[in-house]
Amino acid sequence: MPTYKYKTALLVDDNFIDNMINQKILNNSDFAEHIVVKQSCESAIQYLQELINQQEELPQIIFLDIRMPIKTGFDFLVEFQQLPSTEKDTVKIVMLSSSLDPSDHKKVTEFNNVTDFFGKPLTSDLLKDI
Repeated sequence: MPTYKYKTALLVDDNFIDNMINQKILNNSDFAEHIVVKQSCESAIQYLQELINQQEELPQIIFLDIRMPIKTGFDFLVEFQQLPSTEKDTVKIVMLSSSLDPSDHKKVTEFNNVTDFFGKPLTSDLLKDI
């Protein structure tokens, strides 16, 4: 029986292939018992709001893409901070991006929940440090 590092991980990325690869890496690394995938910031925030409304546990870790249509990862971070749950303060958020823009790296420091910023793709070696 595998020992998981986290109970639930949430992947938020508009790219189906990236989600598929990241989910496989998380599964192969026994990183999280449950992996939830959302392809937009809107659906991810709605999912988290539903968990809060049902008084269910939030994911312990969120892997978040920066560049997405309609709402970006930064928009997600702002909305996440406004969620009505004290539990959200314990959620780790890992930014995943192919962006080399230094302003992205600087901007993530404005959000307390962001613990890491990794370039895509996610690897099993990167998971060891989380």
